[in-house]
Amino acid sequence: MALTGNKGEWGEIYTLLKLLGEGKVYAGDRDLNKIQNLFYPIIMILRQEKEGNFNYKLQDRDVVIQTPDGKELLRLPASVFLVEAEQLLKAINENDGAFSIPQTEAFMNRIYCHSLKAKSVDKTDIRIILHDRRTKINSEMGFSIKSQLGGDSTLLNASKATNFNFKIHDVILSDEDIAYVNSLNPKRNKVINRVNAIKQKGGKLVFDKVDNPTFRNNLVMLDGDLPSIIANLLLEQLNSGISTLKELSEQITKTNPLGFDTKQTSPFYAYKIKHLLTSAALGMMPATAWNGKFDANGGYLIVKKDGEILCYHFYDRNRFEDYLFSNAYLERSSTSRHEYASIIKESDGTLSFKLNFQVRLK
Repeated sequence: MALTGNKGEWGEIYTLLKLLGEGKVYAGDRDLNKIQNLFYPIIMILRQEKEGNFNYKLQDRDVVIQTPDGKELLRLPASVFLVEAEQLLKAINENDGAFSIPQTEAFMNRIYCHSLKAKSVDKTDIRIILHDRRTKINSEMGFSIKSQLGGDSTLLNASKATNFNFKIHDVILSDEDIAYVNSLNPKRNKVINRVNAIKQKGGKLVFDKVDNPTFRNNLVMLDGDLPSIIANLLLEQLNSGISTLKELSEQITKTNPLGFDTKQTSPFYAYKIKHLLTSAALGMMPATAWNGKFDANGGYLIVKKDGEILCYHFYDRNRFEDYLFSNAYLERSSTSRHEYASIIKESDGTLSFKLNFQVRLK
């Protein structure tokens, strides 16, 4: 049966072939521009397949495919991988949905690569041994691949676990009022319309809690202020229409809803949001109890729309965090999937309204 995958899944194979063909990967700045004088030579890419583990070693101008104990299985010029990568990129750009690429699949089978996605139980998509020219050290690193070849990639997925619960204060709503608000279902801006309807009746949303205790604990472990900060980001997005986290951070820095001491210009909100984004990017998942360790300990590989691959290495943490902070934005997920954006009358008579937290990268 032919392999089929979407643009993002084929993008992982493109990354493998492109990196092996070029033998190095350049660092990127916060605006997705290549830093010409900063690159990392690739020593080896390690891949797990159902059939076993395989190492793709760069040697002179060849790629040598080996077993983990060093037995050579195949040797090909690196230029072959580059040609295959360019042909794959063309096919990805010409297709939509789930599709097969027979020519690429044939080459994959030749190089002992039989699946679109390497085996992984965490956020690591590819494991690479890189040479750091500054420290002269070779280090094995796990990277998460984010592709721009399809739609914007997700940094933190929407789910029931990412629901934030708000109480409706300052108003008494009848069952008819609740039914009316919940019936508002325009094609666009459903959440905004429902929140505005609550405000028009005199109601106010006041943050109550993060619904999922695991996500709540993960956030508190990172920073005890994060649940309240995220709640204020969600409200600010509704009030202003702004979606980028950098701009939202600037807005709540001005209003200072948590009452930080602003006599000094400490970037309280930006710092805490960057810490959250980094943790979500490299290890933390909402519905899984997190131990604080990063799975993708190398950072991110970004596949740009033109096929260029940029490295955001965790060793350059400031640059990595600036990239995330400059490119992350809030997206409203489907209200039919995650049970949010409806007024719920609780058993104690209080009224709840849920907003969902989802983050994507431009």
